[in-house]
Amino acid sequence: MTTDSALLTHKPTVVRTHLCGQDLLLHPRLNKGTAFTFEERTAFRLHGLLPPHVGTLEEQRERRMKALAQQPTPFAKYTFMRDLEDSNEVLFYSLITHNVEELLPIVYTPAVGEGCQRFSEIWRKPRGLFISYPNRAMIERMLSKPQFDHVRCIVVSDGERILGLGDQGAGGMGIPIGKMALYTALGGIPPDHCLPILLDVGTDNQELLHNPIYIGWQHPRIRGQEYDDFIEAFVTAVQNRWPHILLQWEDFAGENALRLLDKYRDRLCTFNDDIQGTAAVTTGTLLAAVRATCMPLQDHRFAMYGSGSAGVGISNMLLTALRQEGLSEAEARSRIYAFNRHGLIVEGDPSLRASQAPWARSRDEIALWKRSGDGQPSLLETVQNARITVLVGTSTQTGAFTEDVVRAMAQTIERPVIFPLSNPTSKAEAAPADLLRWTDGRALVGTGSPFPPVEMGWRTVRTAQVNNSYIFPGLALGILVSQARRVSDGMMMAAARQLAALSPAQCGSDSPLLPPISESRRISAAIAHSVAETAQAEGLAEIPPGANIEELIHEYVWDPVYLPYEKVDDFE
Repeated sequence: MTTDSALLTHKPTVVRTHLCGQDLLLHPRLNKGTAFTFEERTAFRLHGLLPPHVGTLEEQRERRMKALAQQPTPFAKYTFMRDLEDSNEVLFYSLITHNVEELLPIVYTPAVGEGCQRFSEIWRKPRGLFISYPNRAMIERMLSKPQFDHVRCIVVSDGERILGLGDQGAGGMGIPIGKMALYTALGGIPPDHCLPILLDVGTDNQELLHNPIYIGWQHPRIRGQEYDDFIEAFVTAVQNRWPHILLQWEDFAGENALRLLDKYRDRLCTFNDDIQGTAAVTTGTLLAAVRATCMPLQDHRFAMYGSGSAGVGISNMLLTALRQEGLSEAEARSRIYAFNRHGLIVEGDPSLRASQAPWARSRDEIALWKRSGDGQPSLLETVQNARITVLVGTSTQTGAFTEDVVRAMAQTIERPVIFPLSNPTSKAEAAPADLLRWTDGRALVGTGSPFPPVEMGWRTVRTAQVNNSYIFPGLALGILVSQARRVSDGMMMAAARQLAALSPAQCGSDSPLLPPISESRRISAAIAHSVAETAQAEGLAEIPPGANIEELIHEYVWDPVYLPYEKVDDFE
C-alpha cells in the first residue's frame, strides 16, 4: 500500500493516492495514460481528459515503439525517451526492459553524449537536483523535500569530464539521469529510491559561458579550496539526510575523481563508476577474453593506453586479479605497461600524476629495447619489445590503435585481445571492423560504445560492448539489498568475476565475450548476489548472516507494471 508522498515501495499490490484529474496525469510516476480503467477514471475524475479507449501496457509499448521508429536521428530518439520518462515512468521502464538492446544506446551511450551537449535545448521538466555553487548555503534545504524521503542511492556529477566530450557544465546532468534510469531498468531498483544530482560549480567551456540559452551557472569553474569545501558541504548534507545512502560519483575529471574517491570511500557507502565500475566491467570481460585465448591470465602482457582515472582504475584491478593468480606484486606490475599522452610511462617524467607514478617503467629496462628515438617509447615500440598480448584503450584518441600496432600484436599471439573503450563512438581508438581485418578475424574485441556486427567471410562477429551497464546496476542492487556500509575492492572484484562467469566464451571458442545485454536483469541479479555475499563475508553487511540473499533480491526488485489504484481522501 502506498500514498503519493511515499510513491512506490517494494512489491506493492495497489497504489493509493488523493491526486485527481490533471494532477494525476501530470505525475510521471503515477500516470498510466490510457491504461486507467473505467472505474479508476470515474474515481479520479479522468473522464474526458483521456480518450475513451481503455488500453494495456502492451499496447502502449507497441504504440511508443512505432512512434520512436519515426524519429529521424539518435538525438531525436533520445529526446523522445526523455519526454516519455517525464510523462509516464512505468511505460518508460517497461519499454526499456522489453527492448534493451535497441534502447540502451538511445537512453545512454552513445546518444546521451549529444544529449548532454544539447541539454539546454531539451530541458523541459524538473528531474533530480541541480545544486549550484551560489546556492551552497541551501543544500540541506534542497535535500529536505518530502519527495526524497525514500531515496537510497544517488548518482552525482560536476559535469567536467562527460564521456570523452569534456566539460559540459550543467548539461552533464544527462549522465546522472541516464545512470539512474539504468539502475531501475536494468537492476530493478525502485525509481523513488534513485536521485540524480548535478553539482554546478561553473564551467570552463567557452561556448557554454557565452550561450544565452545555457541553463547552468555561467561562471568559470570553482577550483581549489572553494571547490573542496563545496564538495564537503554536499557530502555532509547527504550523510545527515540519508545516513545509509549509496553515493555514486560520475564523470568527475581525472585527479578530482581519484582524490574524492580516496577521501570519502571510508566515510560513507560510495564508489566511482568511471574508476571502479569501468575497472570491474573491463576486468570481467578481460577474464572472459583471456579464457578464450587458452592462455593463463598471468602469462599475458597488458598495454593500458590511457592512464586517467579509468585507466588507473583498470590497472589497479588487473593488478589484483594477477596477484590472485599467484603472482607477487612486482611480478604482476611487470606485466602491465601504462601510457600517458607522451608515450609509455617511465621514471623521471615530470608530468606524471601521483596516481600514474606506480606504473612507471625503469629507464634501465627500456634502454635495451629496439627503438627509433630517444623519447618515451611509443605504443608500437612497446608492443614490439614487450610482446603485448592485451591492449586496452581509455585515451579518447581516435584511431590510436593503428594497423601497424595491431599487426605487430597479431604476430605475438594467435588471438590478440583488443579493447578500444573510449566513448562516444567518435572517440574510439579503433573500429572493430579494422581490428578484425588486420588480424584476419582472430582478434577478440571489446568496445565502450556499440558497433554493428562485422561480416568475416562465412561468419558474423558481434563485438562485445564493455559497458559499465553490465556492472553498476547489479553492484548497486547487491549493496542496497545487503545494506552494505562501504563499497570494498573485494565487492568490486566479486562483480567482475561474476560477469566473467556469465560469459559464453570458452577456450578456443568464437562465442561472445559477454552475455546479451537483453538478459540484463538476470545478469544484475547474479552480480548482486555475489556482491551481497562478499559484503557479508567481509563484515560490511547489515543483513544477518543467515539471510536468504536470493529471496531478498526478489522481494526488493521493482517491476514496471501498472497496479490498481484506490482513491484516498486528502486528510488520510
